[in-house]
Amino acid sequence: MEKTGGKGLSLARRLYSSRILGVTLGLVCVSAAMFPLDPAPWVWCLMLFNGLFWPHLAYQWARRSRAPYHAEHRNLLVDAFLGGFWIAAMQFNPLPSATTISMMAMNNVAIGGLRFLLAGTAAQILGVGVGLQIFAPVFIPATSPLQLYACLPLLCFYPLVLGWICFRQAHTLGRQKRELLALSRTDSLTGLLNHGTWKDQLEVEFQRCKRQQKGGAIALIDIDHFKAINDTYGHVAGDIVLRQLGKMLKQHLRATDVAGRYGGDEFCVILPDLPLNRAAAVMEALRDRFATLCYEHNPTLKVGLSIGLAAFDPGHADATLWLDDADHALYEAKTSGRNRVICSSDDKAPRALVDSA
Repeated sequence: MEKTGGKGLSLARRLYSSRILGVTLGLVCVSAAMFPLDPAPWVWCLMLFNGLFWPHLAYQWARRSRAPYHAEHRNLLVDAFLGGFWIAAMQFNPLPSATTISMMAMNNVAIGGLRFLLAGTAAQILGVGVGLQIFAPVFIPATSPLQLYACLPLLCFYPLVLGWICFRQAHTLGRQKRELLALSRTDSLTGLLNHGTWKDQLEVEFQRCKRQQKGGAIALIDIDHFKAINDTYGHVAGDIVLRQLGKMLKQHLRATDVAGRYGGDEFCVILPDLPLNRAAAVMEALRDRFATLCYEHNPTLKVGLSIGLAAFDPGHADATLWLDDADHALYEAKTSGRNRVICSSDDKAPRALVDSA
């Protein structure tokens, strides 16, 4: 209900200014068509009310309603009804009538598509029917030059304003869609790619390496004794450690490297076009820098990283085997003392290229 109310208020605010412009310019158009017919005073009062006061009443009506979205749709049907009423009152004068019909149709399509166009058309027909009963009009086949010029502002300016409103709405929706897409692809705590998105990128990199016959490496990173950090210092401190590692990965890796949070206290990195020995040096520098930074933040907090590295193997059938190599190297790093970088060698027997206990 709250979401619908916010959507309704947004619609009401968006239509407020366009309704003011539309009915004000419509007042000029209808007045020029009605003047030669010498209408009764009450007709002039109704025209003035419709052109000058109705937009403000409609906005307040929607704003104060318990369901603003539905109230604004009701207001749009009232607009269409009054448009049909004035078509009959103008004796079906061709240009003012066509202008009124086309502007109403454009407005209804922009707001609610074909469904609301049909609803607005039905309301217009009802308005025409009421006008026929009151005015018993005859068809006036000619439009005077004055009436032509009176229609031009509505024909020129209202579509421009409505187009601008639709553009802004489309721009806002596009931005929100991009933001939602980014949220669905990233880990909320660290800002890195989430598990699923990173694995998609791994598949892309695997296929690129096979296609271009190039190498690369991937790294799996595990924060040593992370549960003990949570138990000793609390989950807030644990979140700080996770965010800090995510920040370091974003700041100290190359622009072409792809870092993600694999899950829990485990992180993952794709290092395109990087030989295994150079990838090991990069990870060792990261391991050392991370431990130093955590110590500076909290001298009692001793944090290490276990890192498993694997190079691209053209003999692998799919990317999961590449990931398995890195996972085996990470397991070796954790079981052989932790806080070290272990590389999976060509014969798949993990070996410590860099060993820092």
